[in-house]
This record gives sequence, structure tokens and C-alpha cells, in this order.
Amino acid sequence: MGLFSRRKKPNRFIELLTKQAEHTAEGLQILLQYVKNQDESLARKLTEFEKQADEVRRILIDELNRTFITPIDREDIFSLSLTIDDVLDYANSTLEEMAMLEIEPTPFLERMVSLLSEAASEIHMGVMRLEDHPSVANDHAVRAKALENRMETVYREAISDLFHMPRDIDHIVEMLKLRELYRHLSNAADRGDAAANVIGDIVVKKM
Repeated sequence: MGLFSRRKKPNRFIELLTKQAEHTAEGLQILLQYVKNQDESLARKLTEFEKQADEVRRILIDELNRTFITPIDREDIFSLSLTIDDVLDYANSTLEEMAMLEIEPTPFLERMVSLLSEAASEIHMGVMRLEDHPSVANDHAVRAKALENRMETVYREAISDLFHMPRDIDHIVEMLKLRELYRHLSNAADRGDAAANVIGDIVVKKM
């Protein structure tokens, strides 16, 4: 390599997807803090992260529409961006409904959010490694899928516990509120699993 050798041009789409995944991982960390301590400032912080992530996605879609040939399949870029966006949307909906419905977090809720937060971090790392270390990216995707499987196990345990002999009308109301939150988190896990699948698909196509 000589003095005038060219450095590899950064992949603009990977940069934007990485930023989007970073905002999502940070958003899940905020949700995890919130289920441990219902601080209003955390709710505002997560809403701000969601706005920033939405702006990154808008830029990515605009770049996609203006680029004739993309370094990764156009459909994969769009799908990965969409699934990552959905994870953060569900996280934000969970926090908003916890605050609106005045729901006290349960041990199940905290475990589910913790596993989702870990999965979001793995997806972030996977996107970061896609360009230069695809096999490492795939390792992160596999870990994200394993965490999603664990999270679904906790979800089923939570639902089973929730519907175990309701005591009175107040308990039924609380039960229905929690079920809604558990569903948001389960849906977030499904979208995280879909994001991991797209990362795996991209890796296969690159090899």
C-alpha cells in the first residue's frame, strides 16, 4: 500500500442502519431503567430517541430512493431498517402505556425487558460488523435469536401466571393491563428476531 492508496469508502447504508440500531439499543436501555425506576424524565428521553431514530430512517429511505445500485440488496436494507424501527416503537409504546395506565412493573416485565435490551445490543453489534466482519455479524444475529427465544419462554410464563385464578374485578383489570404490555414486548421480540434473520440473509449473500 503506497502513500496515495485509497481508503475504502464507507457504506452509507450500513452507517445509517448502525445509527438506527444504536438508537434502538439505547432506547431499550432506557426502558430497562424505567421498569426499575418510574422516572418521568426517562419517558421523555425515550421519546426523544425514537424521534432521532425516525429521522435516521427517513434519511435512509431517501438515500435508498435516490440510489440506483446499492451495496446490499435494496429489500434487505429496507427490511432491516423497518424491523429495527419496530423494536423501538414497541419499546416506546410499552413505556407510554406503563405511565398512562399507572402499571407497577412485575419481575416478569423486568426480565422480558432485560432480555430484549440484550437482544437489541446484539443486533446493533451485528449491523456494525456486517461490512467488514460478516461472520462476526452472523454470530451476533444468532445470539439475538437465542435471547428472543428465552424472552418468549418468559412471556409464556408471565401469561400463565397472569391468568392463574383471578381474585376479584380489580385484579382482572390489572391482569388485562399487564397482558397488553406483555404483548408489546412479545411483538418487539418478534421484530428483533426478524431483524436478526435479515442480518443472517445479508451475510449469506455476501459469502
